[in-house]
Amino acid sequence: MQHATLGSMASASEPQVDDLYTLRHSLAHVLAQSVLKLWPDTQITIGPPIDTGCYYDFLFKQPISDTDFKQIEKEMRGIINKGQTFEVEVLSTADAIAYWKERNQKFKVELIEDLAKKGETEVTHYKNLDANGNEMFVDLCKGGHVENLKELPADGFKIMSLAGAYWRGDETRDQLTRLYIAAFPTKDELKAHLQMLEEAKKRDHRKLGSEMDLFTFSELVGPGLPLWTPRGTLLRNLLDGYVWELREARGYSRVTIPHITKKELYETSGHWQKFSDQLFHITTREGHEFAMKPMNCPHHTQIYASSQRSYKDLPQRYAETTTCYRDEQSGELHGLSRVRAFSQDDAHVFCRMNQVKEEFLKIWDIVDTFYATVGFGELDVRLSLHDPDNFDKYLGTPELWKKAEDAIRELATERGSKFIEEPGEAAFYGPKVDFMTKDSIGREWQVATIQLDINMPENFDLTCINEQGEKERIVMVHAAIMGSLERFFSIYLEHVAGVFPLWLSPVQAYILPVADVHEEYAAEVAFSLKEKGIRSQILDSSDSLGKRVREGEKKKVPYLLVLGDKEKDSKGVTVRNFKTKEQVEVSLTDFIEKTVSDIKTRKLEPSIG
Repeated sequence: MQHATLGSMASASEPQVDDLYTLRHSLAHVLAQSVLKLWPDTQITIGPPIDTGCYYDFLFKQPISDTDFKQIEKEMRGIINKGQTFEVEVLSTADAIAYWKERNQKFKVELIEDLAKKGETEVTHYKNLDANGNEMFVDLCKGGHVENLKELPADGFKIMSLAGAYWRGDETRDQLTRLYIAAFPTKDELKAHLQMLEEAKKRDHRKLGSEMDLFTFSELVGPGLPLWTPRGTLLRNLLDGYVWELREARGYSRVTIPHITKKELYETSGHWQKFSDQLFHITTREGHEFAMKPMNCPHHTQIYASSQRSYKDLPQRYAETTTCYRDEQSGELHGLSRVRAFSQDDAHVFCRMNQVKEEFLKIWDIVDTFYATVGFGELDVRLSLHDPDNFDKYLGTPELWKKAEDAIRELATERGSKFIEEPGEAAFYGPKVDFMTKDSIGREWQVATIQLDINMPENFDLTCINEQGEKERIVMVHAAIMGSLERFFSIYLEHVAGVFPLWLSPVQAYILPVADVHEEYAAEVAFSLKEKGIRSQILDSSDSLGKRVREGEKKKVPYLLVLGDKEKDSKGVTVRNFKTKEQVEVSLTDFIEKTVSDIKTRKLEPSIG
C-alpha cells in the first residue's frame, strides 16, 4: 500500500496509477481487513504493491504460520465477493492521530506524527463500505483503488510466504510478520507465475552452486561472505578476463587500491554522511577511524588527483576488479545475490564534458558485446534520474543535475535506443543509464550501469589545465559491466541453469575410458587436450560407465568423451553432447580443432553433436 508516509500527501481525489498497481493496492487492503477480522488485536503497519503482488506487515499477538494461509485466503475471497466499495475521507493530522490512538494502532499514530513534523496538516483515510454503507475497514492511504472489490479476480491471487521484518527496517524496533501475496489479473497469469517460481526453485543458484562445486559459505567465516572453489574461481576469472579484454581494447589501464580508508575520504565524497551505518568501521590502536571500502570511486579520484593533469592527458581510464564490503543486515542476505563482501568490475573515466559522449558510447559497446556473448537477449535501457520532490537525498544543485540528465538523455537518443525514464532511481551523486534484461524464465534484472558524475569532481576539486592554461572542472563516468560479480553470477547461473557455454565451463570434457585397458589412451587424449588449452578430467573405469555418464550430467560438463577399443584403434573419440544428448564419432584431431575454435570465438553452442 502506498501510504502517506511514503510520498507527498494525496488530495481527496485518487492519484492516476496503472490498473495492475490498482489491483494489487486494493488487494493489500483486503488482506489487512481479513487479518483484522480473524485476529482483531493485530497491529497493522504498511503494505505496498510490489512487482508480483503486494505485502503487508503486521504485529500479531500470537504467531501465525503458513497453515493459516488458506483461512486468510478464504476470508479475502469472501470480502471480495461481497463487493465492498472505497470511500475517501480527509482528516486533520490531529484528528487522524486521535482516531488511531482510540483503536490502539501505534504504528499508524507514529506515521501520522512524522507527517505532522514535516509540516503536513491533513491525511487521507480510505474506508471499505459494504452494500448498506457500513464501514468494514479503514486505512491510512494515498489512494489508487478499484471502485468495487468485485473487480478483483478472486482466483488471481495466492498468499505465498511470510517473513520477519523490522519496523522501518530498524532492528532495534518491533519485529513484524510480513505476508507476501502473488496477484495477477487472471487465474492463468497467476498459474504461469507459480510455474515460473517452480522452475526458479530448480535453478536456484545456491542449489546449483553447491551441486557444481562453485562456491560455498562457512559459519566460521560468517554469513554473506562467499568462498569460491577452484571451479568457481576459474569461472569468475574467465568472465572478468573477458570484460578486461574489452576494456583494454578501448584504452583502459588497470589500477589497484587498498581495502580500507580514513573516514575523511568518504566525508569528502559524501558517502559517510549518506551510508555511515552500512560501513564496516575500523578503529586503529592510535584511535584513528577507518572504514572497509564499500565502493571504489573515491579511492580512484585520489589516483587522478596525485598529479596535475593537462587536457592532453584526458581521458584517464582506470579499471579494477576488487572486493568491497557493506554491513548488510543478516535478514537481507541471500546466497550470492546479497552479500557483505562482493567484487566489482569497476571502472572510472576522468574526462572533460565534451568527451563524455565518446566515453559513454565506448562503454555502451562493451555492455552490448559482453551480454550478447554470454547469452542474454536484447537489453532494455532505463535512464535513472533524481527525484525532484526529495532533492535532499542527492549531492549537488538542481542546475548540475539538469545538465547531467540532459546529457545522458541526449546520448541515449543519439544512440537510437528506446529508453524509459525512472525518477528516483539515480545514484546520490549522479544520473545513470541502467541496462535491464530478462532471464530465460522471464524475470527482469538490472545488470550493467553507466553513471555520469558531476558532483564528486566538485567535492574533490578535480581539474585539468585547459588550452588557455586555466583550471577546468572535469567530470567522472562510472562504469560497471557485471557490477557485483557475485550478484551477476547468481543471475547468470540461474539464467543458464548451470549449463555454461563451452568457453566458460570449468571442465570442458570428461574423458571416460570404458575399461582399464583404455586408460593409457585416455591419458594420451588428456595430454593432447591440455596442450591445446582444453580443460578436461579423466573419470577412470573404477566406476561403471553409466555412473560416470551420470556424474558428467550432474556437473553439466559440455562433452563426455567415451573411449573404447574402436576409439583407441582409430585415434578418435565418441563425443556425447550434454545439451543435445547426441553421440557422434570424430577423430581426436577434428575434436580438438573444432573445440579450440569454439573456445577462441566464445561460441554459445558447441559445434560437435
